[in-house]
Amino acid sequence: MRPLSIPSPDPALAQFSIGPLTIHTYALCLIAGMIAAAFLTNRRLTRRGAPSGVVIDIVLWAIPLGIVGARFYHVFTHVGDYFAPGDNLWGIFAIWDGGNALYGSLIGGAVGAYIGCRRSGVRFWAFADALAPAMLVAQAIGRLGNYFNHELFGLPTTLPWGLEIESSNAKFPPGLPADTLFHPLFLYEIIWNLVGVALLLLLERRFRLQWGRLFGLYLIWYGLGRSWLEAIRIDPTSDGLFGIPANVWASFVAVALGVALFVIQGRRHPHPEPGVMRDGWVPKDADAGTASAPVDEGASRP
Repeated sequence: MRPLSIPSPDPALAQFSIGPLTIHTYALCLIAGMIAAAFLTNRRLTRRGAPSGVVIDIVLWAIPLGIVGARFYHVFTHVGDYFAPGDNLWGIFAIWDGGNALYGSLIGGAVGAYIGCRRSGVRFWAFADALAPAMLVAQAIGRLGNYFNHELFGLPTTLPWGLEIESSNAKFPPGLPADTLFHPLFLYEIIWNLVGVALLLLLERRFRLQWGRLFGLYLIWYGLGRSWLEAIRIDPTSDGLFGIPANVWASFVAVALGVALFVIQGRRHPHPEPGVMRDGWVPKDADAGTASAPVDEGASRP
């Protein structure tokens, strides 16, 4: 360990065994992030009148489809790793070997959340706004997994917070001295995400952002930060067009979608949301605090 640097953790901490099971620390970080996001989103929704625990009904759809989306986005932005001559195509489904992409999880998770919201009677955009700051919390927690995996680092640096990466690491750039330090992109993203949480909550309280506009700001904030981080990332990333990685293009799309969502929803819905539950929905069992059931499906709106 050098006096001015961030040491990478012992590689043995990246995984451990419990009986016949091998537990990956990265997976634990992702699970912890999902739990934190579900808890925070549930609190935000119940404060606005949603039944307690309704988020569980939604995440049971959002998380599985988010995992599927994350895996397939990764596979199809790294086609050379899975479709080269002699590759075993079953590797496409080997999620336990690593390879998940956040933008893919957003796409798949959004589909799952829409289905879950329709089934539980929650307005989709109300759920998205409640989720926005919680997503940044989850992403900050998940990035700790990259630290334990000795990955997600950027260009060489002489700054005091440079990250130590062992020269034997498969992602270590060839030709550099073994004691080279790198920008700790995982740490930058953690800080960026946590600052984003505070900013979203402040803007939400100041301007009463609803109808998906807070989620639009989340897309803008995350997309801007991720595009910069991917631009200085040097460990193997994703395929792309015109020499620009796919994750940078996806970040640009996220920013554009966020701007469009903020502007369009602001014009379409200048009035406050009538509530987080869709019109015509009442609790199945108010005492049990379970999800909702439709009374008049035709009267409901997203």
